[in-house]
Amino acid sequence: MCRNTQWIAIVAASLLLTAFAGCDESRGKDAEVRTEVRPQPVAAEAASRFKETEPSGKTAVESAIELSREHAKLSEEMVALRDQKRLLETENATLKQQLTETDAQLTQTRKELNEANDLLIEMRGELNNWKNDVIGFRDEMRDAERAQLEALLKILTILGGEVRAQTAQASDANEPSRPGGPTQP
Repeated sequence: MCRNTQWIAIVAASLLLTAFAGCDESRGKDAEVRTEVRPQPVAAEAASRFKETEPSGKTAVESAIELSREHAKLSEEMVALRDQKRLLETENATLKQQLTETDAQLTQTRKELNEANDLLIEMRGELNNWKNDVIGFRDEMRDAERAQLEALLKILTILGGEVRAQTAQASDANEPSRPGGPTQP
């Protein structure tokens, strides 16, 4: 079959070349007006297909075998590329699925992070309030302890105990002058 195709190609090429060569000779050398015959681009393209570039010395069988080898090689490459394409498509589908799962997790994580940030802000405000309350209670506790000490000092003075001057001075120095405070003997 390859031999028939090659023969058909050779015959077609020779007919085409003869047709082009015959156009110039048919007018003859005696013709007064010579016009240049330009082949149409399609005809020139067809001629270049069938024109043998250089004699390779190969027989039709050798050429067919070489073309068959090239075809087999290209077919193997095509099969390998198809397999690679299938693998890449499978991997792509897997990655897309993982991406959608990861996007869902990311959205959930962002939501939780925003809630945690809001909670931290609220807790910081509560902590500041608690600190202020503790500081306020500290002053109240100092005042209460001072009142207890003053009461104990009065009780000791009533019972006839001696109050040292430096203790009384220390309590007076710590305490701003208040009306009704303890008196020194």
